[in-house]
Amino acid sequence: MSCSFRFHSSAVPAAAQLLHLPRGLRPPSSRTFSPTLSISPPSRPAAIAASSPLGESQEASAMAVSASEVVGQYDLLIVGPGVLGRIVAVRWQQEHPGCKIYGHTATTDHHSELTQLGIIPSLKGPAVQKVPYVIFCAPPYRTDDYTGDLRVAASNWNGEGSFLFTSSTAVYDCSDNGLCSEDSPCAPIGRSPRTDVLLKAENAVLEAGGSVLRLDAASLAIAIMKRRLRARVFVGCDNQPLSRQEIMDLVNRSGKFDTKFQGFTGTDGPLGKRMENSKTRAEIGWQPKYASFTEFLGLSN
Repeated sequence: MSCSFRFHSSAVPAAAQLLHLPRGLRPPSSRTFSPTLSISPPSRPAAIAASSPLGESQEASAMAVSASEVVGQYDLLIVGPGVLGRIVAVRWQQEHPGCKIYGHTATTDHHSELTQLGIIPSLKGPAVQKVPYVIFCAPPYRTDDYTGDLRVAASNWNGEGSFLFTSSTAVYDCSDNGLCSEDSPCAPIGRSPRTDVLLKAENAVLEAGGSVLRLDAASLAIAIMKRRLRARVFVGCDNQPLSRQEIMDLVNRSGKFDTKFQGFTGTDGPLGKRMENSKTRAEIGWQPKYASFTEFLGLSN
């Protein structure tokens, strides 16, 4: 069984969470390797900082004040501000001090956390103001109308900066460990409900003039948005794909876990694909922070 795992410059937490280590493998407390997100919050907007304790009234106040302000040239809307979205938010605010960052969510469960990170949260839907930058990184399983959600996100974009959708390499028509790049053929609509929902969402984004990034890396997403490109497809990977077995062999070698991986419970299923993104790197001028998963673990080849 072979598949392609890509770890990028977004940060160690995102890479660790994408790995989905088998049950029983947990890093010991004495190690520094941890899948826990750790972000130092940037300075919060004055409207938020001056509010009363965290709560719905604070969010309403923040939204009311921000709605009356002029839209900034670097204001950003993040639809689905989870792990990736929060890293993007922090880095974007570091690059563009004073910008406003909005976060659209499916529930209010994490609004207080977003507020502490300087993100102005609200439930997903049409925004009070359109903004120049929008990134959509919400997963499809939290909604009954993923394509519709993408169209709403597109309606919140004023068309000036960039609209980016983080998709998946699952859309490529390959499951035999073949090599895929940005221009490889995608699976036809109707073959799989999983790929159908992604392809239809991608089409909605491209029709609106937005771009698609298959797989997720915060630094690559930001680099693409800064280029202000229209209706393009990009791929994020490290160009050094590994099989699941190779990944777990490296994890065992790293010594970062008390428990050793013994083996998989099943071996059925497709072989997956090997991804290559030289075209994306050349056009965007981007390189991953870690050249490979091996380097990410601090191991030599």
